[in-house]
Amino acid sequence: MASAALVAHLKEHSVREGDFTLKSGRKSRWFIDSKQTVCRPDGIIAVADAALEVIPEEATAIGGLTMGADPVAFGIAAVAATRGRDLRSFSIRKESKGHGVTGRLAGALLEGDKVVITEDTVTRGVSLLDAVAAVRELGAEPILIVSVVDRGGTCADMAAEAGVPFVALVTAMDLGFNYGD
Repeated sequence: MASAALVAHLKEHSVREGDFTLKSGRKSRWFIDSKQTVCRPDGIIAVADAALEVIPEEATAIGGLTMGADPVAFGIAAVAATRGRDLRSFSIRKESKGHGVTGRLAGALLEGDKVVITEDTVTRGVSLLDAVAAVRELGAEPILIVSVVDRGGTCADMAAEAGVPFVALVTAMDLGFNYGD
């Protein structure tokens, strides 16, 4: 069940209604910019409160593809630390850097980590599966995928096919919309 505080914050700061064309080209009557929630102190606290309820105790790291995962992972890890939980955070670059530190990893992911993959908003779930593959390639084990908002309703099935449980902290329905809207 979605946190009332998180839903209220998203509705106030992140949800817009109107006529929108989504990245996929599909038309929608609503748009969500959840970074307007995850990049505000009261918003990330609401996200962390909800996420820490579902993140397993054995989790040692949290992250995902940069940009969508960054404020979520870093914020949850920081709040977790104030509550006695040690979650290191990391980002997966979309492609390897050509200079300095090489590879797709930026941050504190270690081989053997039990990892929570995260994202601010998911529609199709492609970036989540890319992050799962990258984490596995780095020798860590994805144990849970957590999205702040599930806009599309397809991620749970995709995550199940990848062998990783999926939890949405908030769904389109929690915000008053259907997945197809």
